[in-house]
Amino acid sequence: MLPTPFHHHTGFGMNMNNDPASSLWWRGAALYQIYPRSFQDVNGDGVGDLAGITRHMDYIADLGVDGIWISPFFTSPMHDFGYDVSDYRDVDPIFGTLADFDALVAAAHERGLRVIIDQVYAHSSIDHPWFAESRADRTNDKADWYVWADAKADGTPPNNWQSVFGGPAWTWDARRRQYYMHSFLKEQPQLNVHEVAVQDALLDVARFWLDRGVDGFRLDALNHCMHDPLLRDNPPAPADGRVRTRPFDYQIRLHSQSQPGVIGFIERFRALCDGYGAIFTLAEVGGDKAEEEQKAYTKGDGRLSSAYGFEFLYAPALTPRFVADTVAGWREGEGWPCWAFENHDAPRAVSRWCAREDRDRFARMKMALLIALRGNIILYQGEELGLEQDEIPFELLRDPEAIANWPLTLSRDGCRTPMPWTEGPGGGFTTGTPWLPLSAVNLARAVDRQEESGESMLAHTRRLLALRRETVALRTGRQERVTVDDGLLAFSRIEGDQHIGCLFNLSTEAITPAGMPPAATVLLSVNDASPRLLPAYSALFLLYS
Repeated sequence: MLPTPFHHHTGFGMNMNNDPASSLWWRGAALYQIYPRSFQDVNGDGVGDLAGITRHMDYIADLGVDGIWISPFFTSPMHDFGYDVSDYRDVDPIFGTLADFDALVAAAHERGLRVIIDQVYAHSSIDHPWFAESRADRTNDKADWYVWADAKADGTPPNNWQSVFGGPAWTWDARRRQYYMHSFLKEQPQLNVHEVAVQDALLDVARFWLDRGVDGFRLDALNHCMHDPLLRDNPPAPADGRVRTRPFDYQIRLHSQSQPGVIGFIERFRALCDGYGAIFTLAEVGGDKAEEEQKAYTKGDGRLSSAYGFEFLYAPALTPRFVADTVAGWREGEGWPCWAFENHDAPRAVSRWCAREDRDRFARMKMALLIALRGNIILYQGEELGLEQDEIPFELLRDPEAIANWPLTLSRDGCRTPMPWTEGPGGGFTTGTPWLPLSAVNLARAVDRQEESGESMLAHTRRLLALRRETVALRTGRQERVTVDDGLLAFSRIEGDQHIGCLFNLSTEAITPAGMPPAATVLLSVNDASPRLLPAYSALFLLYS
């Protein structure tokens, strides 16, 4: 079944909510995620840097995205590759300098691109001066800036909480003769964001970057930033048939995260950002109550702009029913969602969701689906090229989670391999030895090769992003009349009198759509789709009159 036809007008321009000068410039925006270690290395040390991002700003602008999100580049010992911050107000030398960052922001703004940066508020690095002072004794000014607790009478940790990367969420510190909490690596001690002084310090960090011209923040693992002060045990998770490789997955994280006090901090954070104008704020929220928390964190005008989780990032298959159920969770008036099919933590979607022989067709259909969804969308670097997940041998792994859980975990290194700019040695990424190897499969999809063809995946992505940017219904319209029929997914995007029907064949078999309105005009065909036949992994956008 197809969405019911709807009258439209002929204009396709953006409405006022999407005027770049509007406070709602971000609504429906497409963002390009850059993992700086792997984007472009200018100085030849094998690791990408901020100057490398600036070098390719024209490429990013030509994609047709509205802005960039840059993963952490702050000073760090790199135990978790930047998500363990030892100085929130400086650039790690491996990525460059503050002057390099300022030049990057200027280059982006000159091209009409917004700059979004990560903020990691749930934990710092064990090397942060705050933690050095906090661990010194129990009476100093920062004694309560981290989560400390006494051992049980038998010397074991205070409760049963487990860390995401394996093992207890507690490590003993002999200086204080207490355990400190860490939801991730032991080198990432948990900040105690219940403390107003900690909130004040984090807001000062945000203010520092706002004063340097950033246009927004992606807040990492935000629902991990507060814990149950009573330190009650988490209950066990019910059996669900899944293979569990981490102790973390055996619990419902009722007390170790997802505390109601997070809302108050969010409101303080939003108030700060509002003082700087049209600032975009995006929460990363996963876990047992992800959808509930995403809506709570974005409710009304005094909280965050948007939120996203891991629904698509870790989904084992892309099916019409899964897509329909996922998008149905965000009804009109319940906040503004954000969607990503790939990022630096999840295996490449084409490798997760499709057999190798169909990946070129699948990548084109998948990109069309992403740009058709209601909400903000995020493209991960290389997704526009159709990059696949790389297989990294154990001896070359850098990801601490993959090393600890080998071979049962899906290595994050496989989606973090360098961006292939050319097909030659080093992929045009570096003149040195890349920090992770580039594969022949992805080198064959290099930017320089795809620039040669108007029918490449890169050209296809540019056309899709242009269509979304220029079409009000796709950018900000309602998403209605979602229907599922075997391998067919169909829905409507509606804004005012403009109505676009979106059809996707997510299967390997051709589908003959039923109920085709005679007055529909084909706005976009992907992989030879037509109103009479949707081949395997194809898409069709119809303009109804």
